[in-house]
Amino acid sequence: MNSHIFREYDIRGIAETDLSDDVARAIGRSYGSVVRGDSDGARVAVGRDGRLSSPRLSRALTEGINSAGVDVVDVGLVPTPCLYHTIHHLGVDGGVMVTGSHNPGHMNGFKLSKGTASIYGEAITDLERRIRESELASGGGEREEIDGLTPYLAALASRIELARPLKIVLDAGNGSGGPAAEEFLRGLGVDLIPLFCEPDGSFPNHPADPTVLSNLDDLIRTVRETGADLGIGLDGDADRVGVVDNLGRVLWGDRLLALFARELLGGAHPGAPVIFEVKCSQALVEDIEAHGGRPIMWKTGHSLIKSKMKETAAPLAGEMSGHMFFADEYFGYDDGIYAAGRIARLLAGDSRPLSEIADTVPNYSCTPELRVECADSRKFAVVDEVLDHFRDGREVVDIDGARILFGDGWGLVRASNTQPVLVLRFEARTPDRMREIAAEVLSFLGGLDGVDVSSVEL
Repeated sequence: MNSHIFREYDIRGIAETDLSDDVARAIGRSYGSVVRGDSDGARVAVGRDGRLSSPRLSRALTEGINSAGVDVVDVGLVPTPCLYHTIHHLGVDGGVMVTGSHNPGHMNGFKLSKGTASIYGEAITDLERRIRESELASGGGEREEIDGLTPYLAALASRIELARPLKIVLDAGNGSGGPAAEEFLRGLGVDLIPLFCEPDGSFPNHPADPTVLSNLDDLIRTVRETGADLGIGLDGDADRVGVVDNLGRVLWGDRLLALFARELLGGAHPGAPVIFEVKCSQALVEDIEAHGGRPIMWKTGHSLIKSKMKETAAPLAGEMSGHMFFADEYFGYDDGIYAAGRIARLLAGDSRPLSEIADTVPNYSCTPELRVECADSRKFAVVDEVLDHFRDGREVVDIDGARILFGDGWGLVRASNTQPVLVLRFEARTPDRMREIAAEVLSFLGGLDGVDVSSVEL
């Protein structure tokens, strides 16, 4: 069993090598043992995305959970937020989503919850320990299939109403959220133009990752050609949202979060904390403060963000990657489909086009997320070397990776918890200064073993 599959906030690896049936069964049994504890009668929900390996992994995982004496409620092929909703709706003892999220189709994994709380960090590594030390419960749990989509869609529909009709382009990237998102938006009265909404685990049109600009080409072109009010992109399991305005410009996660924060801070939650992660713009910090909120920078990762929200009672959090977490009017988990409804509602309640609304958010010169390949066994050591180097003379924020502060800008180097890559981002007041900061950081990175920055384009 490859230890690298046990990540900070989920379990993830190459489906046909790292995640054999035996490994999936073992993970299921270990997870079932944790959920069951010393009591009987535990019950959990299991869902899966549309990847070709997901039915196999779901079956093996369920067998493992049952073998620990835990019953499984199977909701089938659904978006991840539907699985989260099922946990809340049924009051079960936890849940597992079989999904590779935004990763390439040959990868897959498991997002796990105990009760409504995500399992992450040491609790993930404890699952591996239990397997290796055979600290596993035994029993004979049962499996039943239920419809989780209907109550999930009802929960969405009960929370969103549009003040005026909108034309929206939806690109689901052939992920598992397409049918649900299409039904939800049509139910709001949206004039919907669907792209790639049929789940297909081979991802024949483009990768289901709206953080990569090239994956939004079809969405941007269609918005411009049809005169749509906005475009919505979803990742493979629909817990992330991508947004394109009426001019075909991408609203990255930090700018989108600024708009959501304004709505909350000016309404039901004045003065509230708003959580964001280390890749987000300084403009977001300034905009939250300008509207009376309290910005809190935190670590990247859905499990870590949700935990910090509970700790601080924050009504809203978000990431550059498009994970948006609403505890305001919702359950606090990341739901790309619900977030699509919130941006549609925000736009429908304003007479201005989305481009004009977005232009009111401060805009500095910045790169999108840049990804540099780096082996899982090396990437965290590289970040440590960056920290050691730049701490000599500069302030460095080390909440999650290395955010190097240059006074008039910053550069970020962090290790991805889901892929063998380093994630980079640079920002400054002017384009020239941004490039100067990037050049300094990239020059150091390029001299380290196992890092090739030659593919980075600014």
